[in-house]
Amino acid sequence: MPGPPNRPPEKTPEAPPPPIVPETPQQKALRRLAPSRITLLLDLWKGAPSADLTGPYGKADRAYASGDYATCATSLDLLSVRFAEPRWPSLPEPFKRLRVPIPAPIPPHWDPDHALSSAEREARRARRVADDQLALATGCLAWASAHAVVVDDLRPRLEEAKTVLETEGVSSAFYERIDALWSALYERTPAPKVSAARPGPAAPAPAEVEGS
Repeated sequence: MPGPPNRPPEKTPEAPPPPIVPETPQQKALRRLAPSRITLLLDLWKGAPSADLTGPYGKADRAYASGDYATCATSLDLLSVRFAEPRWPSLPEPFKRLRVPIPAPIPPHWDPDHALSSAEREARRARRVADDQLALATGCLAWASAHAVVVDDLRPRLEEAKTVLETEGVSSAFYERIDALWSALYERTPAPKVSAARPGPAAPAPAEVEGS
């Protein structure tokens, strides 16, 4: 009797490569929390962003202060989804980079990263994240300078971060400068004001009893 049909050998799943630069949960949270704080202070919100935005931010802020970085990350994920909703004013560059990425559906073979190894994909992802961090830091410093926040001591760190990224690529030295910048901006800027939630429709008045 014929034997079972030939099957291709099973491939061992490729282990994901380690991150290009080791990072703690606190560092990962701060790199999103600090620029999100400034995003909610932009003039386009007219001083009071919607509670739908400040709610997730406030929860993230409180979780970060208490050292609960997992809850902080989850709340920032929700905020990034809110930022991407079309009902909100369009965020300017570079702040729109805080939106949740929604790539267009494409066949796998059209994806330029499809044929790359896991290590190569991770390297590209790390560079995109670093470029976003640099752009966000530049935009946040520009906002802070225009709103009377003292940042003269932070500009050299930003220039050093740019130089390190161009000469060394994504490295611990790059993030040392970026993290110091985020830490300072986070401490020097106020928490965004929470606008009052919109009241629901008024309850109908009780009907009068006949004969009363």
